[in-house]
Amino acid sequence: MAAFIMLTRLSHQAMQSPKLLESLSHQIAEHIRRECPQVPWKANCIVLGPADYLDIFAAPDNATATKVATTFGHATTEIWAATELEQSIQLIRELPPSFVVSP
Repeated sequence: MAAFIMLTRLSHQAMQSPKLLESLSHQIAEHIRRECPQVPWKANCIVLGPADYLDIFAAPDNATATKVATTFGHATTEIWAATELEQSIQLIRELPPSFVVSP
């Protein structure tokens, strides 16, 4: 499965109270478990900066990752496909030698 990183910025309505935020987080997690049971969650972090949350999850394809992102009706999301470091290193090792163009 492919790894994905999702940045989420909540709307002002969702941020009105800590209790509302806790309830919203629980509802979203339950919805994703129900609608996308094949998506394992790796990490969920509150972050400082332009986003409110950073999530890391795995999905079988881009369509499933998009489905996860559209679950957040009270938010703006941004998703990045990610490759784990060890897998990236292996891919680099398997690359053919660089092609050099002569002047």
